[in-house]
Amino acid sequence: MTPHEAKQRLVDAGRLLEAHGQADFTNGHVSVRVPGRQDIFFMKPHSIGFGEITLDNILTVDLDGTVVEGAGRRHSEVFIHTEIYRARPDLLSVMHSHPPHAVALSCTGETLAPISQPAAIFFEALPLYDGEIDLIRTPEMGRGVAAALGPHRAVLMRNHGIAVGGVSVEETTVTALMLEQAAMIQMLAMSSGRAAPMFAPEKVRALQKNLSRPDQHVVNFNYLLRNLRA
Repeated sequence: MTPHEAKQRLVDAGRLLEAHGQADFTNGHVSVRVPGRQDIFFMKPHSIGFGEITLDNILTVDLDGTVVEGAGRRHSEVFIHTEIYRARPDLLSVMHSHPPHAVALSCTGETLAPISQPAAIFFEALPLYDGEIDLIRTPEMGRGVAAALGPHRAVLMRNHGIAVGGVSVEETTVTALMLEQAAMIQMLAMSSGRAAPMFAPEKVRALQKNLSRPDQHVVNFNYLLRNLRA
């Protein structure tokens, strides 16, 4: 992938995140490592929404949170990205948003249960960061989020939002959408006051493996993009 292609994927991700309920005014952000580099990444700038990302306004940022290319202002929560990238060299993309059902679930004290197919991907793999409700504006706070994420692909940030990492922009984006869908299903199920027995863990793990294939994230990302452009 070329740098131009990586930027275009970031533009596409922003449009999808905006269209699928991840926007919270201009507060969410998404990034991707510059292809072939571990020390710098492309990131959505401050003061614009997910759907307003363009090839021209994307910033290039280093792991200290310094803008090395681009004229815009960087997000104050850039340290979610820098510290996850430092801790997880395997991840190529990071996003943070405030989807309402995931935030609501984080407030209940309940864990995400494997009661739906989207939830299965997070089975035994959705930790909780409860260090702050405030914006993550320092490297130390960012390290707290990265530590909570650990080896997983997503972390719930209590009373705040989510942070998601992936080996591609496609994986990061689709994972974030699946997490919100799973949280919505659980909140609806909880509101009914009734709960059916869950499937055996080995069945959930088998589904988790099937849903975690990298090619499937690309297929789903491209499908959503086609629908958006139709």
